[in-house]
Order: sequence, then C-alpha cells, then structure tokens
Amino acid sequence: MAQIDSLFGVLIEHGGSDLHLNQSQPPKVRVHGEISAIREQALSVEELGALLSEIAGEHRWKRFEETGDLDFAYEMGENARFRCNFLKQANGYGAVFRIIPTEIKTIEDLGVPAVIKTFGHLRGGLVLVTGPTGSGKSTTLAALIDYINVNLSRHIVTIEEPIEFVHPNKGSIITQREVPEDTPSFSRGLKAAMREDADIVLVGEMRDLETISLALTAAETGLLVFGTLHTNNARKTVDRLIDVFPADQQQQVRTMLASSLRGVVAQLLMKRSDKPGRLAVNEILVATPAVSAIIREGATQKLQDVIVGGKGEGMQLMDDAIMKVLKEGKVSAQEAYMKAIDKTRFAAMVESPN
Repeated sequence: MAQIDSLFGVLIEHGGSDLHLNQSQPPKVRVHGEISAIREQALSVEELGALLSEIAGEHRWKRFEETGDLDFAYEMGENARFRCNFLKQANGYGAVFRIIPTEIKTIEDLGVPAVIKTFGHLRGGLVLVTGPTGSGKSTTLAALIDYINVNLSRHIVTIEEPIEFVHPNKGSIITQREVPEDTPSFSRGLKAAMREDADIVLVGEMRDLETISLALTAAETGLLVFGTLHTNNARKTVDRLIDVFPADQQQQVRTMLASSLRGVVAQLLMKRSDKPGRLAVNEILVATPAVSAIIREGATQKLQDVIVGGKGEGMQLMDDAIMKVLKEGKVSAQEAYMKAIDKTRFAAMVESPN
C-alpha cells in the first residue's frame, strides 16, 4: 500500500472527484465542484516528493524531474483508479488526481440523450465529444464504447493519455494504447491504427494539426473516429477544427470535414440544486446534407438554426437543454445563467427567479 492511498481513501469517503496536492499547502479535495482542505498541516517538499515519487516509479519520476509534467494512471487495489497529473509550479511540486470510476456507466445511467447510441452503429466518419476540462467527456465516450462493445462486433483501438476506463473484451476486440508508454504520440498511434484492421479509433485528444489532419483522413477512408476537443458547442467545434489549419488549406479542410463529420456531442456539467451532485447537459449536432453544405461554405453561424430545426433527428441546442433542467427544478437560475451560451435568455430569470 502506497503512502498516498490514505489521502485517496479520504477523497473516496467524501464522494469527491479530485485530490489536489501542492507544496506548502494542505491537501485539498473537490466535492461536487467545491474545493476544501482535508487537514490543517501543509505539505512539505519532502513529504510531497515521497508521496509522488513512490507511485510514479523511478522511470516516470526521472521523466517528470526532467520535463516538469507527467500524466499517468494509478490503480489502488481493484476498486479505484486515478488519472494523475504531476506538475512543477512556482512554489515547487504540485499534483492533481482525478478519480476514474472502475464501473463504466451506461448511456442510460448518465442521462445523456439516447441518440448518441446511433453514432456507435456508423461504419465510418468523425464523431466529436466536446466540452471544457472536467465536463465528463471521457465518461460519455466510455459509455458509448461500452455500448458498442456489448452490442456489436468491432475492433476498437483507443489512444489515450493516460488510459482512464479499462474495457474488457465483450462482443468486440478492444486495444487500448497509452501515450507515451505504448505509442509516442496521438498522431503516431492514429497512423498505426490505420494498419491494425481497426473499425473504430478513439483519439483521447485532438489538439494539434497533425492529429486532426490524420483523424479527418482516417474518417474519409472508412474508419469511425471518435475524438475530443475543449469546445462547448457545435459551432465552436467546427470553427476550431478548421482554424487549426493554415489559411491556404482551410477550404480543402472544410470540404473534408463536410464529407466526414457525422456528429458533435457537446457536454457541460451543472451543479444540481435539487440534491447533491452534478448532471450532464448536451448539445447534439447530427450531420445532415444541410450541415455538410453549411460547413463547406464556411457559414457556421447557420448551424444553430439547423440544430433548432433538427429535433426530429435528435438534435438539441445547449441552451435548450439547460432551460429544460432549469424548468424541471434540477438546477438554479444562477447556475443556468453561468453555463448558458446566450445569457440574455436566462438573465431575467436570475433577476426574478420566481
């Protein structure tokens, strides 16, 4: 048992999501979005160094000391997994640990729209799950991969940094590769997946030009590619993908994206007001001929109207999803206003919530 396990035990006991360790500060946990200290005594450089180096192991610790950043996953027995991020900061060492549930929740458990399942049945194309850090993108993608694993027979390759949810083979074959332990980068892993008889590739983060370019090519050649981005609605997602490329390539990229994009699932987590905890709200874009035409001509401001008019296909605007949970009394007017994209829709409710 590692020394840090006692702190993880406190995190689990409080039902928290993250453990924060910073030199010269007491350990802190995030519970339902709020951060609080779990003891008065600050962490010394010796104590924090011992806690971190023990679970990193010699090889990883050396890499961290050289680069100042480290990402990996740590298992505490069979019942808990953590995504670990080590960093060097102005006051010395720091680390953040996100708890990864060992049980993969279903799409129904998460309460996300059932239309997401249809993306699992596609035979090619690009599906993006987007949202800010900590919005549950990985959890939603894990539920979708598990749905495919249970109901279909596919070869699924995941490229993650680090591997979060561990998928046992059910109806499908699942190959999980970790950056940089099993493959040097997302782009190298994606390139290799094209030679590995994969049907589906999950790219943990599409954050650079090479990875995005390869993902578009793979989607065009018949692979079903799931990727994540840090954008909070469908329009910003399309714009971000295109803006990564130099200006002289953007028209060609629009054409590629118009033909390969199959859907965008944007996700936010909202603090509940009816009971402790948080709930997911989603914007859903399903690619239709109208969506493809809009992307091709670069008129992404028209996507909002398509989503509003596409309810029959399962489309949903983020602000409509927020309004729905507000009217159901699950979130406060203030929380709805803070998370909304068009804040004017919610401003009057904050001023006079009754």
